[in-house]
Formats: sequence, structure tokens, C-alpha cells
Amino acid sequence: MDIWLIEINRSSSTPLYEQLYQVMKESIIHGNLTVGTKLPSKRKLAELLAISQTTIELAYTQLVAEGFITAIARSGYYTEQVDELSYIDEKRKEIEQIEAVKHSFSIDFNSGHIDIDAFPFNQWRKYAKSLLDDKSRNLLLLGHPQGDLELRQQIASYLYSSRGVRCTPQQVVIGSGTEQLLPLLIRLLGKEAIYAIENPGYPITHHIFANNDRETLAVSVDEDGMKVSDLEHLPATVAYVTPSHQFPTGAILSASRRVQLLNWAANQEGRYIIEDDYDSEFRYVGKPIPSLQGMDHSERVIYISTFSKSLMPSLRIAYLVLPMHLLHAYQQTFPYYSSTVPRLDQHVLSQFMRDGHFSKHLNRMRKLYRKKLEKLTRVLSAYEPSVLISGEQAGMHIVLTIDTKLTDLQLVDLAKQSDIRVYALSEYHRITENFSLKPQVLLGFGGFGEEEIEVCVKALMNTWNIQKG
Repeated sequence: MDIWLIEINRSSSTPLYEQLYQVMKESIIHGNLTVGTKLPSKRKLAELLAISQTTIELAYTQLVAEGFITAIARSGYYTEQVDELSYIDEKRKEIEQIEAVKHSFSIDFNSGHIDIDAFPFNQWRKYAKSLLDDKSRNLLLLGHPQGDLELRQQIASYLYSSRGVRCTPQQVVIGSGTEQLLPLLIRLLGKEAIYAIENPGYPITHHIFANNDRETLAVSVDEDGMKVSDLEHLPATVAYVTPSHQFPTGAILSASRRVQLLNWAANQEGRYIIEDDYDSEFRYVGKPIPSLQGMDHSERVIYISTFSKSLMPSLRIAYLVLPMHLLHAYQQTFPYYSSTVPRLDQHVLSQFMRDGHFSKHLNRMRKLYRKKLEKLTRVLSAYEPSVLISGEQAGMHIVLTIDTKLTDLQLVDLAKQSDIRVYALSEYHRITENFSLKPQVLLGFGGFGEEEIEVCVKALMNTWNIQKG
């Protein structure tokens, strides 16, 4: 393979760094890149492929971690001897090809699925069409590197009214997903930062920290969220939390632990909290949980969220709210970065929010998802005490605890045999000593029609041979 002729599919849902990593890994395994070949520098390859150095760094870091290449100080990256992996890789490819034939499930309880039938296409189309004329020709040029001011103003206003987040539009940084913004934040916080992550927690976040060579420490989660008392005994400097609806357990960080966590951050210089508020819009019990950022008086909370759940995953718009002192550091660290979100998309969203359609859409979806949740819990209640429900106060998934001698992975495999996809809670654990004595699985409900829920639950219970109580 000619390293200069790598093809990147920019329209693919697969991240660019993962595409680059896969191409280079296969070329090393199959001998197209011989042992000892020096790879292009990150800067050079970024120029040739017209992608960011961060993308190159993510791909190279993963290849180093898996032993396909080695990094030599002040010299560069070189391919390693991995002949023995060819057989393993070919077998893995065969398995992947077999799985690819069956690319979807007839019933999929994916927590990331939304109700696509309820999307307000008419209003969205109206704003998209209005921007596609000569009056919008300036949107063909690069805008503000943090995202256009109009959208940042709408986000700041929305966050204050709905989440109690206190910020100016200048503190908002817009990017194409958490996967793009988090590596920038990691670089901003420096190589010495040590991250405390929830256990169990979101696996993509864990991979991002690992791919950026950052040390992470797992902190257990219980029904009140992250155990801050455990965090206080660790050398961590940054805590990554999902306080409003912990993923995947559904726990909500209690008021006392919120105060305890904010005090932990304030008690030592250089400590920060990353508050991932990924689905706070959908709360079904009581009042909305206030953001940690709104409670913070020491400027130690970095707020991050996305429109993936509230609008659509494919929109690829997320945002950071940086404390003012970190904003100055961000602007100095990334002076040449451009926003990764197309300006047309930014302006469609900003006008959609400006005219009140976003708030109306959220209200409709909150009612719709509440109805689905009520239907799901009502159907599942018939199977108690063999099945117990938790995490139903907010979000778009629940957790089931199953009274069985099988493991959660065995339950997942049984469901697959019936063409049903569920998700084992153990897959989200960083360490295993805190697993529930009984198996637990995640059930997402956002993508189902209300009329489908009973049939899908019945099919799942039949697969597991669980009878109504």
C-alpha cells in the first residue's frame, strides 16, 4: 500500500480516525507495509489527507497500544513485526463478515434509538430551504472557530432556562459530537491530568481517554451515583460524571453527593468536573435536576452535552461550556482550529431554537417518551418478582434485574438467538468486583412505537422463559 493514497470516506458513520486505523492495521498485517517502515509524521499525513492532526494522533495511538507500530522519541513511528497476528485477524474478519450478513435485529432495545416518526420535518425543512439561496452565500465561508454566534446565543439561553447553566455565548464551543470535543478538552487539561470515571460507565468515553494516553481510575456507582467518598481517596484531578441520569444504571447523583463533589473540586487547585448532560431533557419524575455547573461557584465544572437525543443522532452537533479561565486557555491552545459543524446546519438549528420549535419539540417528545415508559413498566410489572425495574426516573432506557442463575451475557446470547438485541450491564463495567449478584440488562425504549412495546417485551420474556408473576 502507498501510505499517501489512503482513502477516507467522509460520508461514513465510522469516525475518520477509526477508518485510518483499520486501513493501516490491515496493511501491516498483510505485509503491504513492511517491518520497520517509517510512517509519515502526524503533520505531514494530516496535510496529505486533509484531516486534523488530532485524527492522525488518535489512529497512531491506537496502533501503538495494540503493538502494530512503535513510537521512537525524536525519530517517529515505525511498523512492528506482527506476522503471527495474520491468522487471528483473518479469523476475526470471517466472524465479522458472518455478523455483517445479519446486520440488524427484528427487535432492538438500543438506548440510542429515538422516535424518528415524531421528528418535525416540516419546520426543519422550512428553515433548511430558506437558507439555500443567494442571501446565505456568506455561510459558504468559514465561520467562528467556536461555532457561529447565533447558535451559541441560542444554546446559552436554552441552558440557562432549562438547566440553570450560567454562561455567556463566548464560553460555548460547538463541535461535531462528544467524540470530537472530548479529545480537545483532554489536550487542554494537560498530560498530567488523571481522570476518575464512573464504573459502570459509557465505553466510548473510556476509549477516548485510552486513545489519548490518559490515566483513568474507576469509581463505583450506586443508587445515588458516583461514590464521591471513594473518589476522595484517589489521586484523580478530573471527575467525569453523568449526574442527571447516570449511564448505564440510570442513577441520579444525590444532592449531598453533588455538594461533596463540588467541594472535592474546589478544595485543590487544578481539579475539574466534566458534567456530561447527555439526556437531561427527559425526566419523568419530579422537577428537573439542576446542573452541577449552575451550582458551581469556583469555575471547576466543564459542561458538555449534545442534540443527539433531543433531536437526532445524525445531526452531529454537541457543545462544551468552558469556565472563563479555560476559555482563554482554549483559544490560545487551538488558535487555528475551525468549527467542525457545517454553518448551514448551525443556522438551521439556531433558527429552529430561536422561533420556539425546539422547546415545543422537547415538550412533545417528553410526553411521548413518558407514555412509552409507562407502557413498558406496566407490561414488565406483570413479570415481577422475576424481573425488577430501576433507572426509570429519566432518560430513554431502563435497567432490568433478572432473577435467574444465568449471567447477563448468557441472557444477551439467548435473546440474539431469537433475533432480539439487549445489552448486558457487565459490558459497561471497567472492573468486575461490583457486579450485581443478579444479572442486569439495559432496555432502550425510544425507538419503539407505543403499540409495539407489549409484543416486544412478551417476545423477550418468552426467550428467557420468564412467566408472568
